[in-house]
Amino acid sequence: MSAPETSGHEDEALPEQGFMSHLIELRARLLKAIAAVLLILLPLIFFAGKLYSYLARPLVSRLPEGAHLVAIDVASPFLTPLKLAFFIALFLAMPVVLYQLWAFVSPGLYRHEKRLARPLLVSAVFLFYLGCAFAYFLVLPMVFRFLTAVTPAGVSMMTDIGHYLDFVLVVFLAFGLCFEMPVAVVLLAAIGFVDLPKLKKARGYVIVGCFVVAAILTPPDVISQTCLAVPMCLLYELGLVAVRVLVKPKEASAAGSA
Repeated sequence: MSAPETSGHEDEALPEQGFMSHLIELRARLLKAIAAVLLILLPLIFFAGKLYSYLARPLVSRLPEGAHLVAIDVASPFLTPLKLAFFIALFLAMPVVLYQLWAFVSPGLYRHEKRLARPLLVSAVFLFYLGCAFAYFLVLPMVFRFLTAVTPAGVSMMTDIGHYLDFVLVVFLAFGLCFEMPVAVVLLAAIGFVDLPKLKKARGYVIVGCFVVAAILTPPDVISQTCLAVPMCLLYELGLVAVRVLVKPKEASAAGSA
């Protein structure tokens, strides 16, 4: 009579043991991701000032003679470059962070989901980096050229270094996320939410939506808004091509039914 009771307790303990093992693995993956960020951050701290000077170049090079960046808060000259070093470390360690995430969730994925997830992860990292580079080398110089040109006479443009860093990080995040358009399109098609004919039919609405999103995320000037909206429209077309190549109709219908 006692054997069934012991078996019942063991059956009840199995889900709890499985949950605890997942938590332990998740903690190990998080620690590895944090360690990767810290390993990159430690040497960057010694070059934080030079890194900030490089980041500020698009604005400083377009300021009128005699104008320069200022530090309003007492601790800004120390904390702002340190903050930049942290974000650069997180930026550079993102492939390791995403790999740890992939290693945690991949055992629970089906074979066709793994086949689709690998190129999507690689594409997501590449497109985010591409969006940030696009913003730094093309958009920011045009934005600052416009802003310095429209500065009223008698007004000295002296931006706080902390405010400048926050502004640039927002622009980087906006362009990096919006450049994920092809990945988002493929994911929507893969889960069966939409198919290729619907995506083509919605092209006009997407174009309008891209300009609306650009108006919300970017600074209030036409140049940066256009520079974000036009690439998003082109990336949407790239997403349609990726759906045609990567997503099979049977897989999409199966994912939607599941």
